[in-house]
Amino acid sequence: MKIALAQINPTVGDFDGNSRKILDFAARAAQGGAELVLFPELSVCGYPPADLLEKPAFLARAGQVVEEIAAKTAGLGIAVIVGYPTPAPHGSGKHVSNSAALLRNGHVEFVQTKMLLPFYDVFDEQRYFAPADKQRLFCFDGQDIALTICEDAWNDKSFWENRLYRVDPIEELMRAGGRIILNISSSPYWCGKRETRRRMLAAIAKRHHAPVLLVNQVGGNDSLVFDGSSLVIGADGEVIAQAKSFEEDLLIVDIAVPQAKAAPIVENEHEAIYNALVLGTRDYIRKCGFSKAIIGLSGGIDSALVAAIAVEALGAENVLTIGMPSPYSSQGSIDDSRQLAAKLGIRYEVLGISQLFDGFQQTLAPMFEGLKPDITEENIQSRIRGNLLMALSNKFNALVLTTGNKSEMSTGYCTLYGDMVGALAVIGDVVKTEVYELCRWINRNGEIIPYAILEKPPSAELRPDQKDTDSLPPYEVLDPILEAYVERYETTEAIAASQNVDLELVRRVVKLVERSEYKRQQAAPVLKVTAKAFGMGRRFPIAVKVQV
Repeated sequence: MKIALAQINPTVGDFDGNSRKILDFAARAAQGGAELVLFPELSVCGYPPADLLEKPAFLARAGQVVEEIAAKTAGLGIAVIVGYPTPAPHGSGKHVSNSAALLRNGHVEFVQTKMLLPFYDVFDEQRYFAPADKQRLFCFDGQDIALTICEDAWNDKSFWENRLYRVDPIEELMRAGGRIILNISSSPYWCGKRETRRRMLAAIAKRHHAPVLLVNQVGGNDSLVFDGSSLVIGADGEVIAQAKSFEEDLLIVDIAVPQAKAAPIVENEHEAIYNALVLGTRDYIRKCGFSKAIIGLSGGIDSALVAAIAVEALGAENVLTIGMPSPYSSQGSIDDSRQLAAKLGIRYEVLGISQLFDGFQQTLAPMFEGLKPDITEENIQSRIRGNLLMALSNKFNALVLTTGNKSEMSTGYCTLYGDMVGALAVIGDVVKTEVYELCRWINRNGEIIPYAILEKPPSAELRPDQKDTDSLPPYEVLDPILEAYVERYETTEAIAASQNVDLELVRRVVKLVERSEYKRQQAAPVLKVTAKAFGMGRRFPIAVKVQV
């Protein structure tokens, strides 16, 4: 039996575009000799559709499109499995279910509904969907097949020490006589996720002595980036075939014929993070209906990395960078920015803000009389820059990309309505030390990010001789503390003990994190590349007193 995995990049709500993509990949799969082609979870409407599921017209359109796809693929000689929302059973308390349909001979032949609904981190499926009470096998080419949807495969007792659900849909389906396991997924990327997914599927295959085929969505939708990396695992747990990561792909495998083992995905994780950020940036901008980006180029490493990502995502001709020197900006920062722009082939313009800064100070002088300059004046400079970037965004119909990293967002070392201004926080889930690693990876074959930018001490340049370490611990000390507290919820005492750092230093960092929640909840969407990113997957109250 030849089965195709159609790893596509759908857009949420774009029924016409998603349908065309499904029909195109189905035709290509049929031409390749496949008898059955799988598309990702909710591929008809895109994942995650969120509150669009509350609209009756959205649900009706999804059902209509599935019928249209069934009719248009009738003559291809191939069966098609797509994911889409369906009306929930009466009395379930919900009005929609997350389902998969088998389309054959012009009609919907079989529908399977998702049983396990994740409700953690970025997942909110219990808010919308009614779970299946039971699932059934379907017969194809003489084989009883277990069709599952994403989370249905994430509860195997031989793999997970602490399971989240009482039932294992795959176990039940295989006990009923299943011979092949299919899984259609929209499983987002974060660092290390692909390896976990592969090991989990291998454990399932070996436990049930059956091949496992998983097709995963690819592309960026808002904060989430889906890596694809679709897999075919043999009954012995070995990888038979694997699709590309971070791009669309069509994988066709004849599971009835012995296959040579494929080498497992071996990819530098810095490369994977970079590719995820490029894909997320490209899709966010294009799916929002834009094609161009604007970046404030400071001469620092963060804006340099964002500029490099934007060029990879959109092309140099679609990236405009702006230098906005203040009275405290060094000539070196301006020169470094020019050099970076030249190496990336992007437009770089300079708009000095000294005159504007003077105007603000003169206007505020009567109110500030007798008060010493402090962070207020620093923030004014940042907010002037934010205003200029947004003016250019309006004028040139381009989205502003913010350049703050996760270390800064964690500790509040950023300015609301200043350097936080923008449509997308490209590296908001990347700590400062990882920013350096990504830039070194970009420079692996020669200098792209000027070495001067990599080598100089980080500085906001908002007062004379300012350095980041004036306000924060060195990043090599700070970042492990932040990763432990923000991503793993470790206690201050545990962090101090495990990292051999002063407890009071850890408490000071944690206080910065807790006091900055109000800033983060007004920030641009953050592209998620770690297990715990700021945004929809990390929800904390703002007005709260935390004991540390």
